[in-house]
Amino acid sequence: MIETERLILRRWEDRDRPTLRAQCDDPEVMRYLLPVPDDAAFEAMLGRMSSWQESLGYTFWVMERRSDGVVLGICGLKGGAPDTPIENMVEIGWRLGRDHWGQGYAREAAQASLDWAWANIDAAEIVAITVQANAASWGLMERLGMVRDVGGEFDHPLVPEGDPLRRHILYRIARPA
Repeated sequence: MIETERLILRRWEDRDRPTLRAQCDDPEVMRYLLPVPDDAAFEAMLGRMSSWQESLGYTFWVMERRSDGVVLGICGLKGGAPDTPIENMVEIGWRLGRDHWGQGYAREAAQASLDWAWANIDAAEIVAITVQANAASWGLMERLGMVRDVGGEFDHPLVPEGDPLRRHILYRIARPA
């Protein structure tokens, strides 16, 4: 568990399912992300999050507001997707429910995740990916001190050819000296 001034980052629990599912069903939340179209895909996502925690010691943790226990979204770390340029690297990511956008929660959680990574993972750098159209996400990457790898664009193999979300941009941040 990671705690910040306003947040707790923790493993997901059964009680989080309805909120996480509602966020996955919100077209605005998922606008730049891979869709979670049905219950089987949603359960597979939760299973992946659990397996990352077990195998890697980190995952996309549930982001809970300390003051009232409201689940705001997810944020954390995972291994880079297979068959991409970030395979076997540590990737940071986040997703918040729409009601929680623009309040600094993603930055607070992402910074806490980076701090945790530097203290607990022997990685030379952390990476993040998104699509060019997702200015909010890559803007946060830049506010975190991440730098765009201009030559690092790639077509994500999990996104069908012809889909405007297929082309991804890559950001990196090196371990602090």
